[in-house]
Amino acid sequence: MKFYPVSLDISDKKCVVIGGGEVAERKIMRLLECGARVVLVGKSIIPGLRAMSEEGVIEHVPCDYSEEHIEGAFLVIGATDRDDVNERIYRDSNSRGILVNIVDEPARCNFIVPAIFRRKDLLIAISTGGKSPALAGRLRKSMEEKYGPEYGILLDIMGNLRKKIIARGGTPEVNKKIFESILDSDILRHIRKEEWDKAGKIVKDLTGENIEM
Repeated sequence: MKFYPVSLDISDKKCVVIGGGEVAERKIMRLLECGARVVLVGKSIIPGLRAMSEEGVIEHVPCDYSEEHIEGAFLVIGATDRDDVNERIYRDSNSRGILVNIVDEPARCNFIVPAIFRRKDLLIAISTGGKSPALAGRLRKSMEEKYGPEYGILLDIMGNLRKKIIARGGTPEVNKKIFESILDSDILRHIRKEEWDKAGKIVKDLTGENIEM
């Protein structure tokens, strides 16, 4: 199966997680980070999830799974240890055209979740097509070591600079050369060392623009 890579906007969308253990908790934390309205379905849940429910961070439905729980959902994640329940979750969701992921079961998914890490707004995702989450995790750790916090700062600089450069009305070809000249410079090295004046000078010399560091 070939999965189509995509980033979803799930802000304020109903996302249902069926389960109650540590796996469900990890999935819920990721959903909350992206602004989802999370509904947790499960009789028995771990203390961390119970605390989130009591604080109103998530909605908890304390009962066994039923297809009515996924009505109106944008996305569903099955994180139970029962094969029959996971199969029902998959079939019910798929028949309704709802995005569904049964944890560690690619054959029961119409989307899979890559291993990811963030550097502010920089998001790097690694997927093995569901074949080896362990390998994806190992590669993620390697990438985390290679791409440090300075890349998140650089992205902020490039984002702010892009607005200013485009507003000047230059052609895409000219603008591209300007952006690439910054990336080809020593700006990352100066950001790592927190040499903000030197980083700012590079931007000024190459673009004529002042950027707050």
